[in-house]
This record gives sequence, structure tokens and C-alpha cells, in this order.
Amino acid sequence: MSLNAALPSYASGTSTTPLLGDTIGGNLARTVAAHPDRDALVDRASGLRLTYAEFGAEVQRVALGLLDLGVVQGDRVGLWSPNRSEWVLVQYATARIGAVLVNINPAYRTHELEYVLNQAGVSVLVAAPSFKTSDYAGMIERVRGKCPDLREAVLFDGPAWDALLAAGDGGDPGRLAGIEATLSPDDPVNIQYTSGTTGFPKGATLSHHNILNNGFSVGELLGYTEADRVCIPVPFYHCFGMVMGNLAATTHGACMVIPGPGFDPATALDAVQAERCTSLYGVPAMFIAELALPDFDSYDLSTLRTGIMAGSPCPVEVMRQVIDRMGMAEVSICYGMTETSPVSTQTRTDDSVERRVSTVGRVGPHLEVKVVDPDSGVTVPRGTPGELCTRGYSVMLGYWNEPDRTAEVIDAGRWMHTGDLAVMDHDGYVGITGRIKDMVIRGGENVYPREVEEVLYTHPDLLDAQVIGVPDHRYGEELMVWVRMRDGAEPLTADALRAFCEGRIAHYKIPRYVHVVDEFPMTVTGKVRKVEMREEAVRLLDAGLI
Repeated sequence: MSLNAALPSYASGTSTTPLLGDTIGGNLARTVAAHPDRDALVDRASGLRLTYAEFGAEVQRVALGLLDLGVVQGDRVGLWSPNRSEWVLVQYATARIGAVLVNINPAYRTHELEYVLNQAGVSVLVAAPSFKTSDYAGMIERVRGKCPDLREAVLFDGPAWDALLAAGDGGDPGRLAGIEATLSPDDPVNIQYTSGTTGFPKGATLSHHNILNNGFSVGELLGYTEADRVCIPVPFYHCFGMVMGNLAATTHGACMVIPGPGFDPATALDAVQAERCTSLYGVPAMFIAELALPDFDSYDLSTLRTGIMAGSPCPVEVMRQVIDRMGMAEVSICYGMTETSPVSTQTRTDDSVERRVSTVGRVGPHLEVKVVDPDSGVTVPRGTPGELCTRGYSVMLGYWNEPDRTAEVIDAGRWMHTGDLAVMDHDGYVGITGRIKDMVIRGGENVYPREVEEVLYTHPDLLDAQVIGVPDHRYGEELMVWVRMRDGAEPLTADALRAFCEGRIAHYKIPRYVHVVDEFPMTVTGKVRKVEMREEAVRLLDAGLI
């Protein structure tokens, strides 16, 4: 033990598989040549099905159409839409012409749209006309006069999109080939805005090299081949969808299956069944919703082999059900952040179930991770909590036009500081214990919400639980848990919670307050907005409602 305790919390990902030196367009061309007749893209909502040969041709058509609109290398092209086939076509088309794709969160409202369009200097915006309660067309019109760089807005299903495709049909493939010959894998290709749970969102700027290799690496560790069919119900605007989903598939000749424009548990499982999917993606909340379907057992999920659960901490009990009830024996946990393209650590398909339910795996190929003391920056011994940092090909170029904010998170050694609390064990497996900002200090004791939540997930009446810190005169902070109850269960009381936790966790870790809700405030990517929960909790406590 003394030897292990002395090991530093540092690990590097060795690999006999070299990094890809392609641009995204160059890599796609190789896949199209190798697997022209295999399914590339299935959009369940529209009924569209494309082989790789057809997909490559459609991407070229959109690329030539964008060139006809006057888009040149380095221009920022905004994309504001839920999941649909056109989203994927624009993703690869912008990469082929050297434009920088700016992903716009489908949940944004007018002021957020205006901010992103101006901050990134978007010249052409491609968007869906509407989705659910969002009137994208109307919001675009309201901001056009406030966005001087924006010169074109192209709406799917409208005359401008039809004209773009028609122009692409008459475009010159030789012109496109000439442009592609000038592109470098290190060129910026994508700007993804962070969730912006506090302040204005930051635009993480990613290169071809960043995201192409990360998608490839994720697919390699999942064992993808051209025989795989990947169900992608997570949003394309986020790395989970467009990198871990789309780029993982296209670097291996696998098929991308879009179950629908937005997440619906029944639609996702129906797509798995109908398309014989081998892989299914989701954040924990998605898998919880799928498992909770009354007719869950009626779906034929026998083709599922693998998949990814990521985006937020994955409850142990949910993970076990995904393996046992969904048959995803090789399901993987991925951990990362937008700024790292996104995946830094991942469990392997041959890891034990215990490893896959209790850690976020080991460092990925060609990457480095370390755990440091948040104050001193010194690497801590294995088994000691600290801040997780990562370095390597995946670290972003920087925040778009914000060098000061970039310098706050990427140090002089090119280490990305994640803000996440982690512990590395003696075998190099990493456990995430929470966000540095989420850690609760109760009476001088550090309490990590994740540890408490894992205990609460074993309560038979709880569907989900989220622990936060709230102000307290005596202890500085006290613990509160927000819970979602299973159908038919009695609402949980503070006394009942205390009785359940006695003997399972230390007394100071038992939440004092319980708040029963139907849903948690969430980002579009499925991350719980604990900042919003704390604000609401303070209001409820001040009003004497809890």
C-alpha cells in the first residue's frame, strides 16, 4: 500500500494506433470509398436513408451550395436546429469548405441567439423554421438588425434551402477540391458554446484534429466497425451528438440513426428495435426515462451491444439496469467537457462491471490526465481528491476571441483545468466526485454531493436524487436533496430520509432538507442545473415553505 500511496495521480494513454492526420472531409472521403454501399444515415422522422456514397454526394451538394452563398474559408456558419439529417449534412459540408461551424443551442431564446451570432461573427445562419414552442424564424427576424455580420439566413424546408441545394447541383466539384487541398487539420472547424449556467457562454473553438481524433478514439474503444448502427438521441449541437455520435460513426463506416428531432424514450427504443441498432447513447436521465416506460419489456433490444452513458454522473443502480435489462453488456462511461473535444477518460468494453459502474474509466489514447491540489496545482498522490486536468490532442484551441478567459483554464503547460473534483486509484481509474463549486462545506467538513446521491439511488421509492448545499447560520452550509419519486410512492419526508441514511453514511452527510419535485431544472444536454436549484432552494427556505 505504501508504494501505491506514493504514486502520483498522473496517467498517460499509450496506444499502438496512431492519431489521424486528416481533415474531417478527407477522412469522410476515405470512408465513402471503403464502404460506399453501407448505410451511413437514417433519419426516422423524415424517412430519409442514405448509403455512404449517397451521403458523400449530399454533403458535397451542400458544400457547393454554401460556396455559392459566398461562404469562404474561416467564415462562421451558424446552425440552429434540433436533430435532423440536414444538421449532419451541414456539419460535414462546412468542414469540407474550411468554414467554422457554430453550434447554437436549440433552447436559446432571442437574447442568447443575438449574443452568439455577434460573439462568433456569424455571417450565414442555417436553421430549422421552428421546433416545439421555439419559433426560430421569428427570433431570427427580431435579431437580424442587431447582428451586423449576419448577411444570410437559410431555413430548412423553405425556398432558401431549396435554392442552396439547387446551386449545389450546379456547382463545380473541382473548385471544392481546390479548397480542400489548402486546409489543415489544425484549422478551427467548430465553435461550441458552453452551457452558460453562469454568465455569458464561452465559445470553445475546436479543430479538425481535435474532434476527428476524439470521435475516432471513442469509436475504437467501443469496438466500432462498419457493421455497427448507432442510435443517437442526444443533441447534435453538443459534442456528445456530433463528435461521439457522428464522427465516431463516420470514422468507422458505421451508421448514424436519428430517432427523432428531440428526445422521447419510446421513440429512441423504437428506433433501436426497427433499425437493429448495436449502440445507444444517452445521459443518465434518458436511460432512466427509457427504463421507466410501462411497456419497456415489449421492445426487442437484442441487437444492442454497447453504447455510451455520459453528460453527467452516472448512478450506479441505473448503470446496472442498462447492462442487465437493456443487454448493453459493453456499455461505456465517458467523461469529458466541450473544451476537450469532449472525451478524456472512458471505460473499456473488457472492464469489469464494478469498474464501469464506479469510475469514469481510464485516460484515452494519446491523452494525459492528472489530479492536482486546486490551490497549489501540485499533483496529489493516488487516492487523494483534487482537480482533474487533461492535456493532449483534444484540448481546444481556446475560447473564441477571449484570450483572458482561455488563460483562466489552460495553463502554461497546456493543461486544461476541468473544475471537476476527482480521485485516481492505483490502477489509473478515475472517479468524479463532483464540481469544485458544488462541494458543500458543512461545519468545516467537505461533503461531496455525488457520494450522498449514490446512497440515495439505492432507495426503492426514489427515481432520481440531486444533493445541493444551502446557506445555514450554524454550519455555514447545510445539505438539501431534491428527489423524484417513483409512480405510486409516498413523498419522501426528512425523517424518513434520515432513517434510511442512518448507518449508510456519516451523520453530517445526511441531508437536512427534502424537496420533492416532478422534474429537475436541466440543460438541453441533460445536465442538472444545480445553480438554479440552489437559487430556488434559498427562496423556498426564506419563505418557510420547506
